[in-house]
Amino acid sequence: MPAEDEPTLDPALPESPRELRFAYVPGVTPGKWIRRWEERMPHVPLRSFMSDGGTQLSVLRDGSADLSFVRLPVEREGLNVIPLYEEQPVVVAPKGHEITVFEDVALEDLAAENFLDADDLGGPEMALQVVASGAGLLILPMSVARHFNIKDTVARRLTGAPGTQIALAWPSDATDEVIEEFIGIVRGRTAQSSRQPSAQQEPEKKAPKPDRRGGTGAGAKKPKVAQRYAPNPDKGRGRGSRKKGKR
Repeated sequence: MPAEDEPTLDPALPESPRELRFAYVPGVTPGKWIRRWEERMPHVPLRSFMSDGGTQLSVLRDGSADLSFVRLPVEREGLNVIPLYEEQPVVVAPKGHEITVFEDVALEDLAAENFLDADDLGGPEMALQVVASGAGLLILPMSVARHFNIKDTVARRLTGAPGTQIALAWPSDATDEVIEEFIGIVRGRTAQSSRQPSAQQEPEKKAPKPDRRGGTGAGAKKPKVAQRYAPNPDKGRGRGSRKKGKR
């Protein structure tokens, strides 16, 4: 038996709403998904934070995030992974480089250039700083180059190079209705979609409205309907019973 001062939990009371957390790599702009979540699921707090390429999966392994927007390829063991969209590659060069005069550049035309590896230089932001110094060129997704926007660099669309893909990942054993709801929002399902958990919930039944005399339901007496015509004063009298007036 609990002590007198110890609060007891009422099983009829709903549990406190969980918080949904997701991470995203640079270049992903999750604003539209956050707005839709707040419109549909205002009772479940949503928290987001940016992770770099080295931690895009570790945030799932250590429990820091429930889901993660990752840049493929990734190790998929123990994860559910849904590819979302492909990113446009660009080549980034120091300002004043000859690619500045073009809108698109073919990869085969840059065979003589020195290309840098962003991972070897500590990530795209540091690599872009090295590009600005004139040490070489860098291939990145357009969204990443725009995100960091390093001064004294110029980016041009690159053709002939493979694109990268953004995907949504989460642990295979952690799927629940809250995560399913978020996945549906990211995939563009409407609030009325039969695949959305929130749309499958039965609407609350409304209580019958009382009538003006306070009665409810089928047993209530119906109000009398007003007569549309005045009653016939001669109804029920025998023939010839009407008094004749003087002519």
